[in-house]
Amino acid sequence: MTTRILPAAFLAALVLAACKPREPQFDTARITEDVRILASDDFAGRAPATAGEEKTVEYLISRLQEAGLEPGGDLLPGGTRAWTQSVPLIRSVMSSPVNVSVNSRRESLHLRQGEDIAIRAAQTGATQVNIASAPLVFVGYGVTAPERQWDDFGDFDLKGKVALILVNDPDFETGSGDFGGKGMTYYGRWTYKYEEAARRGAIGALVIHETEPAAYGWATVKNSNTAEMFDVIRRDPAEVHLPLEGWIQRDVAADLVRRAGLDFDALKKAAAVRGFEPVTLQGLTLDADFSVKREEVISSNVVGMITGRERPDEWVIYTSHWDHLGTGEPDANGDAIYNGAVDNAAGTAQLLEIARNFAAGKTPKRSVMFLFVGAEEKGLLGSEYYAGNPLHALETTVAVLNSDAPRPTGPAHDFSTSGDAPLTLQDMLVEEGARFQRHFTPDAQPEAGLFYRSDHFSFARRGVPAISYRSGFDLVEGGVEAGSKWNDMYYATRYHQAADNFNAAEWRSDGIATDAALLYALGRRLADSREWPEWKEGAEFKALRDVSAAQRE
Repeated sequence: MTTRILPAAFLAALVLAACKPREPQFDTARITEDVRILASDDFAGRAPATAGEEKTVEYLISRLQEAGLEPGGDLLPGGTRAWTQSVPLIRSVMSSPVNVSVNSRRESLHLRQGEDIAIRAAQTGATQVNIASAPLVFVGYGVTAPERQWDDFGDFDLKGKVALILVNDPDFETGSGDFGGKGMTYYGRWTYKYEEAARRGAIGALVIHETEPAAYGWATVKNSNTAEMFDVIRRDPAEVHLPLEGWIQRDVAADLVRRAGLDFDALKKAAAVRGFEPVTLQGLTLDADFSVKREEVISSNVVGMITGRERPDEWVIYTSHWDHLGTGEPDANGDAIYNGAVDNAAGTAQLLEIARNFAAGKTPKRSVMFLFVGAEEKGLLGSEYYAGNPLHALETTVAVLNSDAPRPTGPAHDFSTSGDAPLTLQDMLVEEGARFQRHFTPDAQPEAGLFYRSDHFSFARRGVPAISYRSGFDLVEGGVEAGSKWNDMYYATRYHQAADNFNAAEWRSDGIATDAALLYALGRRLADSREWPEWKEGAEFKALRDVSAAQRE
């Protein structure tokens, strides 16, 4: 038998071919399987600090290990890193029935928890809330914005009173004015309204729910606010929280206004004009009584990373939240598990697939982190904790690319972002999209304030260029009509409801994979370049970023 000796040059070529990183491949079957598992009943809705979290964290770590990523979490003794970043939280849950009533000289009106109102478990540190005969005050949109010469409170003393507050911005109804038209500012977010009412000394605040300005129905409000509440551990929680925080149905609020001899629509119209002053609902007071159980719990962010080969201290971060609402009241079909298939098992699966492709490709010049954050549904808490306690400097964090609830509707000709951020980072996304023959469509719901409602915002508010990617509406199969129809159906019947389930018969991951390819391309561009995305002139977070400009080459 003759042994054939291969030329050295040929052997070298074979070795190089074997070592050459493959082109990115986004596997729809893998994405679908990740969603199926994460959204299964076995994971019980993936609520923080539950057995569902434990299973989720274990699953994510196993997938990242299989992909060949490095652990990127908390620093351990000896200089190694864990796969997780511990996130200490306070969990608050109602430990008694919620009794709320509005009283007049003639009668007492009981407000039903979950039906008329949605009261949140108090996060002030108190374990008992007792409010007696608190005056009710309509404060319009509850905004103090000196840079816009706008103040809904003036010299009015809110101490000991309960504020009724309109949702969204003063511009919402007319589409024009001092707040930039239909696009919601941070002043329109319910989180801001509670914080401002607390700064004003109120004892309580009820945001008046209307579906269009809130951008979601009452079922979403009920499911998100009447279960357990979480918060990061604060030095003084009363600085940003009130003893009584919650929502009230629009018609219930209008009835209370009527009982005070006033007209709700007239008050609402007056509140949209500069110079509005708070209006006390004469003759009406509010009583509230409920108990709260508080405990400290530890949740986790899951962190995988790839260390950059040239500039390891510069970071491109991908984010997606792994959590959902856990279990709650059964729906009409008896389903009590809020599986969160679209929101956000789909985004989690998409991020895993992007991570696999980075791990299989050439090592990037900059470091890349895959940050799976928890407690997003509790107020962006996992990302808020990371941004406040970063594992690597925010000043040299290049950008944050967030994936939240990609739609399982097949590929689209277009794509979007939440809120159309004034960032060169978004311009880069548009440029990369053009390489895929896809076009950018501006946020179709600027009034929904989506920019402030996902995990990238925890970074953006600290100056880091950050966007949240959104699937397009102009579907390859069915166009804008089909995309809009699915979106309307989802938000009306599934968003934050038990019906957000994985259904193999209707689920499609090819659109999620197509979006993953675009997000990968943008992240790869940033990771292999010297580019530093920036906020544009006039952006509200530009000044924060500019302070650290010297730390970036």
